[in-house]
Amino acid sequence: MRFVETSVIGAYVVELEPHEDERGFFARAWDPDELRAAGLDPRLAQVSLSRNRRAGTLRGMHLQRAPHEEVKLVRCLRGAIFDVVLDLRVDSSTYLAWHGERLDPENGRALYVPTGCAHGFQTLVAETDVMYLISHPYTPDAAHGVRWDDPLFGIEWPPAAERTIGARDREWPDYLAGLRL
Repeated sequence: MRFVETSVIGAYVVELEPHEDERGFFARAWDPDELRAAGLDPRLAQVSLSRNRRAGTLRGMHLQRAPHEEVKLVRCLRGAIFDVVLDLRVDSSTYLAWHGERLDPENGRALYVPTGCAHGFQTLVAETDVMYLISHPYTPDAAHGVRWDDPLFGIEWPPAAERTIGARDREWPDYLAGLRL
């Protein structure tokens, strides 16, 4: 695996190192020793799958509050997504910065989302499956989020003919309003 830094401190694009032959390829997609050697959190508490029927489906921006913060390693298994990490760590030099990355089976990339960062994605095609490797079990009382289109962040989502967004994700407050809660 190759770890490529992004514009958000602590977030990485994780690239496969495929071994190819006439049958196709084989590549390691998870190795706690390699993650640890790169200074990343290798804990794995759960694996989740998101199936998305429509292009333009948007999920996010989500994170878990302390002490239930989680690292995510996100990979697209079928279809394609625009995957986003958003830095909400007030002590970070990249506070409020975001990074977006196309993930699909062809490029084989994954996005490593560190604790304290929100995560979301938009499907680029119909019938898209996304797998999450997560460091901490989901804790409903710690679930939080911010609006996907909060102007403070200026995330440049790809155009979509129609967006499908769940009620909870549509109702997240603007970030500054959420700080006052």
